[in-house]
Amino acid sequence: MCGIIGIVGNQPVADRLVDGLKRMEYRGYDSAGICTLHSSRLVRRRAEGKLGNLVGVLADSHAPGNVGIAHTRWATHGAPTAANAHPHATDEVAIVHNGIIENFKELRAELRADGREFESETDSEVVAHLISREIEVGAAPKDAVGKVLPRLRGAFALAIAFREYPDLLIGARLGSPLVVGYGPSDDEAEMYLGSDALALAPLTQRISYLEEGDWAVITRDGAKIYDLDGSEVEREIRASGASAAATEKGNYRHFMQKEIFEQPTVVAQTLGSYLRRDNNSIALPQFDFDISSIKRLTIVACGTSYYAGMVAKYWFEHFARVPVDIDVASEFRYRDPVLEEGGLALFISQSGETADTLAALRHCKENGQVIGVVVNVPTSSMAREADLLLPTHAGPEIGVASTKAFTCQLAVLAALAAHMAVKKGLMSREEEIDVVEHLLETPAALNAALDHDDDIAEMAPLIAPARDVLYLGRGQDYPIALEGALKLKEISYIHAEGYASGEMKHGPIALIDDDVPVVVIAPSGPLFEKTVSNMEEVRARGGKVVLISDADGIAEAGEGCLATIEMPVVHPLIAPLVYAVPVQLLAYHVAVVKGTDVDQPRNLAKSVTVE
Repeated sequence: MCGIIGIVGNQPVADRLVDGLKRMEYRGYDSAGICTLHSSRLVRRRAEGKLGNLVGVLADSHAPGNVGIAHTRWATHGAPTAANAHPHATDEVAIVHNGIIENFKELRAELRADGREFESETDSEVVAHLISREIEVGAAPKDAVGKVLPRLRGAFALAIAFREYPDLLIGARLGSPLVVGYGPSDDEAEMYLGSDALALAPLTQRISYLEEGDWAVITRDGAKIYDLDGSEVEREIRASGASAAATEKGNYRHFMQKEIFEQPTVVAQTLGSYLRRDNNSIALPQFDFDISSIKRLTIVACGTSYYAGMVAKYWFEHFARVPVDIDVASEFRYRDPVLEEGGLALFISQSGETADTLAALRHCKENGQVIGVVVNVPTSSMAREADLLLPTHAGPEIGVASTKAFTCQLAVLAALAAHMAVKKGLMSREEEIDVVEHLLETPAALNAALDHDDDIAEMAPLIAPARDVLYLGRGQDYPIALEGALKLKEISYIHAEGYASGEMKHGPIALIDDDVPVVVIAPSGPLFEKTVSNMEEVRARGGKVVLISDADGIAEAGEGCLATIEMPVVHPLIAPLVYAVPVQLLAYHVAVVKGTDVDQPRNLAKSVTVE
């Protein structure tokens, strides 16, 4: 959730720390701060609000030093104030923290009884005091950290600096990601810590991913890594592949706009990993279980990824005839789910670090499920723990509201559902060829959908004044209605809800009046007439309808609508990918009209690494 970067350098680090924070600001932007080591002092600068405020503080009061740590915060414990901003420090130690220390109250009570005073409301500050207390009685940094870490319950990634040790940082992770970066070459004596490889991209491509429970002692010359038991271990140094250019908007006004328009390219790249064009077949990465033997599928995800799973439920049950349960990750473990032997548990996540989803994955693993992961970061915790790793190829997604990751997830899930049907003998060779051909049509169809961007921008002012907006869809268009409502809520702050069209008369219709726009997602096809009937119920009560359909659908039902958005005629299999585009664009343009912060909407962060 929060972003961490640390540098043990051979030149001043303040500007580079801030630059690293800029690449991680999507992780949290409630406050930010840095701490450098200079002349046996901890030089700390902090500011509430977005990173620009910290830049202003540093312009007035520089932070010299060649070693430092920095943090951009998404608030959990304590309001987003300068006092609660990281780094937290004592006279001896400064720390930055991503995660939650669940037992912080008892630890804080113990420390207060020991005469220690706290300056913040955060859970994180207890870590600084615990380590400092050990240092003050003579412990070396490694021994102090080794004694404190086992006392912390919860989830954490930590970077720790020590006043009397200007060539040293210690990092640790449990439940939150942290990577160690090695100098760009053996001749450049610098080392780095970061929440992800993207944060370190301009500094180095040489990365080690810390495993669960690992902690690392780093100096300019290298790193010593220890596991949960304190034994020294080796972790592979690999090329990260992260690009600093991925965090640039180019000619686009916002990252979200850029990422919407990247979808034809990234979906094509993703499908290219799963479809063989030479013989129109589906090919998955290698795995060590018999997919044809899967008796039940459990899909677990959060937010937009959950809606991708809802669409996939239609595909798996239709093509592979496998019963599918789908759960919100934050609820999954707590309902004590029945997990049948021979089941596949499928987890969907952009980051691969989402705390609720990762906890659910481990629960399923402990209960004998085969683990599949659809993820955009193939080096993430979920990816490393999967039996079946299905990467999307969306590239870094900086806008907090997910767009291209969603459509790439759908592309992977469609390929997986069809492949399972082939392996179960439920899809003939001719049918497989047909599915592959339709999937290969997706990038062109996405381009055709994007051609209506100007039309959607022109109609956005009709929606922007609304306080409430409803979205309706049937069948696999119902999850797209839910996703459209989520997008509008996230970035425009308009209250929006998605409903299955047939449920309109079972309660939500009471909300309809001439101030409530209703967005209807209805490609022509077998369910179109039923959806139009629901749409007419809305119009009969004064509701303003925005119809998203193809030319045939608009010709049949578009008269009398507030607005229509025309989509290309596509096969039902790829309709969810294509119809995701107009709901993304509608949310984007409404937010622009309202003047909200599109890429960094209030109270949100990209990677949710706390439960």
